[in-house]
Amino acid sequence: MKEVMAIVRLNRVNATKEALAEAGFPAFTCRKVMGRGKKAINLDLVETVLAGELPISPIGEYISESSRLIPKRYFTVVVPDDEVEKAVKTIMETNCTGNPGDGKIFVLPIVESIRIRDGQLQMDSESY
Repeated sequence: MKEVMAIVRLNRVNATKEALAEAGFPAFTCRKVMGRGKKAINLDLVETVLAGELPISPIGEYISESSRLIPKRYFTVVVPDDEVEKAVKTIMETNCTGNPGDGKIFVLPIVESIRIRDGQLQMDSESY
């Protein structure tokens, strides 16, 4: 089993939920997160503002805050190994605009899972 984690834009949440369900992944978790990528802030402009070359204004303050966090949504879905490509493709097709800020996908191995209801242990080689 693998965990597919995706950080996506707020305005793509409903489309992502629908696409995952239609692709056969109805079970997932979605939560609010805040973050930023390395291209979220123009660092040359930040240096210009910090050097005092631009006047302080609400716009200048926004640009100069190099740690500004952007609201996003974090999806996580656990899938069998042979369906990872399908899950990633579904998320990519739903969220890719070709612009910075589209998000990021991470894939991690899941060694085991335990169902809380009955304590059933599921190892990686078992069907989940």
